[in-house]
Amino acid sequence: MINRVDIWKKWLTAVLLILCLAVCAVLFKAYLDGKFDSVETLQGYIVGFGLLAPLILVTIQAMQVVIPVLPGFLGCVVGALMFGWLGGFWCNYIGISAGSIIAFLIAKKLGKGIVDKMFPGKRYERWSSWAAKSKSYTFFLFLIMVLPLFPDDFFCYFTGLTKMSTRKFTTIIILGKPWCILAYSILAGMAST
Repeated sequence: MINRVDIWKKWLTAVLLILCLAVCAVLFKAYLDGKFDSVETLQGYIVGFGLLAPLILVTIQAMQVVIPVLPGFLGCVVGALMFGWLGGFWCNYIGISAGSIIAFLIAKKLGKGIVDKMFPGKRYERWSSWAAKSKSYTFFLFLIMVLPLFPDDFFCYFTGLTKMSTRKFTTIIILGKPWCILAYSILAGMAST
């Protein structure tokens, strides 16, 4: 009997593979057409997508949290280069926040099995026993969301397994996430000028 986690994982893998192949084909064609020769040609290429361009970045940033493969700061840099530091910040903030909440809800719905499959090893057991006993886990989670370079994708999934409410988690994301993203966006925007 196939459980829900295995079905979800197979479905997500198939969709991700198809999306990756499509994106790679589009990017390869753009590369051959000289769209990546400079920041200016890349910006022109992205602007050619019109109103879809920011939506594409938001979607990519949400997906990189749900399917933790790429570090989020790369998207922050790309966003600042493509849309300026302020536009990049908003696209990244919306996408990463949405992805964080989705990851939390996936863990709430599918349980420990999904977290074990995505993050194998002893990390879950170590954090689980600490979070169950800790009265400061909420503050700790907020700090993880504020500070750069923490494995916050893992903690979004992990927190979905705790008794924390969706409302409390969403509040932590909305209040904690913008600071690191804003710093990445401003630094990338300054570096590109």
